[in-house]
Amino acid sequence: MSHLKSVTPRQSRGYTLVELIITTAILGTMGALVVPAMSQTGVLRVQTAVRAVIADITFAQSDALAYQARRAVVFDVQNNLYTVVEVNGAEIDIENDALYNPGKFGQKYVQDFTDDIFGGASLASANIDGDGLLIFDELGGPVLTTTGNAPSAGGTIDITGSGSTYQITIEAFTGRISVEDTTPDDG
Repeated sequence: MSHLKSVTPRQSRGYTLVELIITTAILGTMGALVVPAMSQTGVLRVQTAVRAVIADITFAQSDALAYQARRAVVFDVQNNLYTVVEVNGAEIDIENDALYNPGKFGQKYVQDFTDDIFGGASLASANIDGDGLLIFDELGGPVLTTTGNAPSAGGTIDITGSGSTYQITIEAFTGRISVEDTTPDDG
């Protein structure tokens, strides 16, 4: 004869107080880590705008070298955008000379900062040789005019937004690009 007792599984009645306290503490800690990171998204979007400008300037420079033809980036601060164009003579016709964006099939190479992905970033200023026109010659070097060979003195482009300011510098002769955070200190 067997002395086996039938064992019935114990039914769970809910969570214990200790389990609830631990879960609440974990969620509170995770929330404390996520909230400050979420407040930085505006700055990250401005940095995205800065990276886009640098990438597009580099594209124009490389395209000039690859096709042995002049390219320019025309900055329109008033309308918060810029266009990458092919230089065809002394005058630039943005409407007809704009390159097509290789990343956006069938669209002209216009970068509009009012796009939501930039989160309120603004093209605050563009000063290249006294105006907003950056021209690259057939060797990818910055030049002063659309038809001449005099080297550019370089210049700067300022991007602002979410309390941050970044300055992109284009060096004379080489076209080397650098960026600096020029956000004023509050202290």
